[in-house]
Order: sequence, then C-alpha cells, then structure tokens
Amino acid sequence: MNYTRFITAVSAARKPSPIRLLTELMQKSPPSLISLAGGAPNPNTFPFKTAKITIDDGTAIEFGEDLMKRALQYSASAGIPELLSWLKKFQNNLHKPLTAEFSPDQGQMEICVTTGSQEGLCKVFEMLINPGDNILLDTPAYPGTLAALRPLGCNIIGLRSDQDGLIPDSLRAALSRWRPEEAQKPNRQTPKFLYTVPNGSNPTGTSLPYERKKEIYEMARKYDFLIIEDDPYYFLQFNKVRYHVCLFYSQNYFWNLDSLFAGKEIEEEIQINTPKPSQKN
Repeated sequence: MNYTRFITAVSAARKPSPIRLLTELMQKSPPSLISLAGGAPNPNTFPFKTAKITIDDGTAIEFGEDLMKRALQYSASAGIPELLSWLKKFQNNLHKPLTAEFSPDQGQMEICVTTGSQEGLCKVFEMLINPGDNILLDTPAYPGTLAALRPLGCNIIGLRSDQDGLIPDSLRAALSRWRPEEAQKPNRQTPKFLYTVPNGSNPTGTSLPYERKKEIYEMARKYDFLIIEDDPYYFLQFNKVRYHVCLFYSQNYFWNLDSLFAGKEIEEEIQINTPKPSQKN
C-alpha cells in the first residue's frame, strides 16, 4: 500500500536519524562491542540494579540485573525488539490482520510503542494533516483528540452517534458533497481520514456493531480515506465480549491505536493499514 497520497510534505521529507540507526545496529552486536558512536552510557553505571513488582494476584515479577540494563539503555525508536515481537504475535492472535503476511512494499503491519495514547494520536495527526484538510470525527469526541486536532488547522466534520455508536447514514450524508472519483485527485478535498473509538467510545460508552463497521469500511474504500481506530477500552468490558475487536483491523483499511493492560495505558502501539480502494491507485 502506497501511503504517500495521505502523508504531509513534512512527513514525506523525514529521514531516519543516523544515531537511531546506529542504536539498532548496536542491539544486534555482541556484548563485547564497545561503541563510541551512539552515545550509549556504560550500563554498569546505571543506579538501579534490580526491581520487583507484585501484581494483584500476588504474583511477583522480578527484573534481574541483565534485564535492568536492557530496560535502562537506549533502544530502537520503535521499541525494544522482544516487546515488538510479542506485540506482533498478540495482534496476529487477536486481530488476524491481512497485512501481517504482506511484504514491506505492500504495507506490512508495523508496530511502534509510544508513551501513551495522546502521543500516538499526536504523531498520527501530525503525519497526516495539512492545514485545510477535511477530517471526519464521530461526536461527541474525546477532548484529548480535539486538543490534538485543532492546532493543526484542519476542518473537523462531526458525525452523529446514537446508542450503537457512529451512524453510517451520518457518514454517508457528510460524504455526499463529493464524488468518489475526486478522492483520486492530487489536490483532493475529500476527507483524509475518519477518527473513531469503536469499542466503549469515550465519552459515550457506545460500541459499534458488526453491520455498522461493514458499512463504514465500504465507504472508506469508496472514498479512499483512512480509518484511525483508537481502541483502548476493548478489554474493559464487564460482560461477555459482544463485539469482536478485529472487525476494522482484519479488513486491511485503517490505522489502529491499541492500549494494552486494562486500567492503565502502559504502552500504545500504532498499526498502519489502509483499505484497498475501490479504484486502482
């Protein structure tokens, strides 16, 4: 999948930092290597040697000295490799994304660990939004989302919701001012993305049923816009799971932000995928 038509000129111009590339190279090097290139401190000088965390059921998680050195040392920008590997397996088991088997050129699933949902949102929005871009948002919306969007100068098109979440007819009405083929123009004015919280939406608490997700997905394909799926609350459902988490994600047409570890956003991972458009790009 080619994302160049979505990202801003600033994002397209970004290149990997040489120092960050050196950090990734150091992680693959033998422990005997002493590199003066990346500015990595000597791990023997770290003040914290071990740590022990006790969780609710009394289980103790211990971090030995070697693991603490890894945890406190610089790591690759996307995250510690072992954590990324675990998260990819978790996503494959939970979402079964089509893009997991893609090649990098096809838009293979990738994960980036951030310090929380707000950082993830800011990174995604700044990557995609130029001043004057039209974006879609189900309302009422999470205040943190609005705080991240408004300084970027985009036109926010609010969509109506009811007890089952975003109303597809409201999305259809908002899109009716454009023709689908306009989405293929270089200076497109059609919406660039839809931001939604499909499970336990904040602040309404609604969850999108399967049929609505299908409708929304088909409109994303027709008008060639991204779906940014912010999904921090799936594991906080009190009753038996009613809506399977993968329904947007398994379709291969969105960017997904997941917070793991219920009750506390310990990490945030951004999955990058988009729907295959109805017309060839």
